[in-house]
Amino acid sequence: MKPITPEPEDLRIFSWVARLSSFTKAAEHLQLPRTSISNAIQRLEERLGARLLQRTTRRVQVTREGEALLERCERLLEDLDEIGALFQQQGAQLRGRLRVDMPLGMASDIVLPRLPEFLAAHPELQVDIFSTDRRVDLLGEGFDLVVRAGAVVDESLVYRPLLEMELMNVASPAYVAAHGMPSTLEDLGDHWLINYQPNPASLPAAFEYVQDGRTLHIAMRHKVTVNNSVAYTAACRAGLGIAQQPTLRARADIHAGLLTAVMPDHQPAAMTMRLLFPHRRNIPQRVRVFADWLTDITRSAVAA
Repeated sequence: MKPITPEPEDLRIFSWVARLSSFTKAAEHLQLPRTSISNAIQRLEERLGARLLQRTTRRVQVTREGEALLERCERLLEDLDEIGALFQQQGAQLRGRLRVDMPLGMASDIVLPRLPEFLAAHPELQVDIFSTDRRVDLLGEGFDLVVRAGAVVDESLVYRPLLEMELMNVASPAYVAAHGMPSTLEDLGDHWLINYQPNPASLPAAFEYVQDGRTLHIAMRHKVTVNNSVAYTAACRAGLGIAQQPTLRARADIHAGLLTAVMPDHQPAAMTMRLLFPHRRNIPQRVRVFADWLTDITRSAVAA
């Protein structure tokens, strides 16, 4: 009896359709025509003699047979990637597409200004950079790499530390002129905080500070809530309240006279930045190379 041997590329396409629950999203991610995606799934189902995906007008659902295949084919594809990496020649040109998500401030201040040098070194790569401060669904939205601050909430993800980013308290000169310069924690009752809520489940507005090794919070009133770091900086420059910003960005604004440091004896805890990867044994080389480059330029920028 002739063995059933699905094509690896058809398995890869099936994996992305199942992961994204969409033929269209899979086509966009893989940069293939939608007809190529449909044909690959049809070939795979015919070869295996089983319905793998249940198509409706709104979404695609994986069948029981599809779930069994997905579990096995992802391990197989990881092994194929690992074998390819083992035999890839040193210095071979990296190819493909990277889909990355990172905070807005990091993208605009650090990564995008230096991205031309990375692409010049790897001209066959395409990098899609999405900039949000919210928690994205790394697997569901098809990202290869995500940069995030704070604790890792999904234990199925692979992560590695990027850096500890120091924060400082700032306000605009106009705000200080109108409301005075706070010097003690008790003074905060007469001041306003800019409320930063990148995620719907974020904590209420509070001034964070470290005392005796513990992170403490003081609830504060606020007039403005924002959900990304660019708006957060703009609100602070406009005099809408006190903000707790990365020192790297705040120093530049202080030097330019746009902001001033406040409450230097009650600084917030540093933010732990991490690189998050999809759960897999072998990270593709193009992702590893980009992650290493990203780590180098970010740490250099913070150290400068």
